[in-house]
Amino acid sequence: MIVPKRPAHARVAASPAPRGGQAFVQGDLTAFRPDAARPVRVRARRMAADARVLPHAHAWAQLSFSATGVCRVDAGDSTFIVPPSRAVWIPPQVEHAVTVIEDADLRTLYLHQPPGRCGPGDADEMRWRRCRVVEVSPLLRELVLQLATDPSRPPAVDADRERERHLTALILDELRRAPSVPLGLALPRDKRLRTLCDAVLDDPARHDGLAGWAREAGASERTVARLFRQELGTSFAQWRQQVLLAKALSLAARGLPMGLIAAELGYASASAFSAMVRRTVGAPPSRFFATERGGRPGKAG
Repeated sequence: MIVPKRPAHARVAASPAPRGGQAFVQGDLTAFRPDAARPVRVRARRMAADARVLPHAHAWAQLSFSATGVCRVDAGDSTFIVPPSRAVWIPPQVEHAVTVIEDADLRTLYLHQPPGRCGPGDADEMRWRRCRVVEVSPLLRELVLQLATDPSRPPAVDADRERERHLTALILDELRRAPSVPLGLALPRDKRLRTLCDAVLDDPARHDGLAGWAREAGASERTVARLFRQELGTSFAQWRQQVLLAKALSLAARGLPMGLIAAELGYASASAFSAMVRRTVGAPPSRFFATERGGRPGKAG
């Protein structure tokens, strides 16, 4: 469901913390609006699994990540899975929505963008003009957690204001240094293909190959393969592989060992899954699936 875009200043009645299965229109963000004096603001929310924030947009940039739990962020024409070790950058005016996969402690950073500029002050500005996934370093995570989240209590004394300025400067510097992660799935406009893609996102291991998914969608393999090429510029196998990586990130955030992750996603062995990860992202699973919850997935063979 898509609701009309509201101005950033539009007021919506305050809602309780989103519970599982509920959908919420984004509330009034005026109190969190970043500006030149306070260029980074942060909002904290506890949300239960299956809670959703409906599509909306605003005039500033956003960085979304979960201190705990996992969420899915649909932004522009792509979707992203966000565990604690990753974050999604969303440029200004890009419509986005959030679905909580596992109970999550969300931290949303709002970043002031001077006219004609985009990003955290990086010289390579073009890379910030599109949605992207970045790694959240332990330092960036702790800096964000230290920023005040109560908009009704702005820094009252010089010491508090100075501390916020230092935290903000370090957050922007860490964000400029944050490596990009090759995650994010393009979503189609064709309604038939979008239904199939949503089904794959919900349960990517339900069918091994295209034949089962095409049969479920009531279409021929040839038709589905053609739609993937036309709409997304990729094959079904390549697109599903990215879904499996995103699902694996969600499972790794729970601290599951690599063997269980591989089995959950339909791989015969941890080593087979490990080989796919290395081939796809050019990094070993021990690094790619590292989380900030105090551990790493078990080693693959």
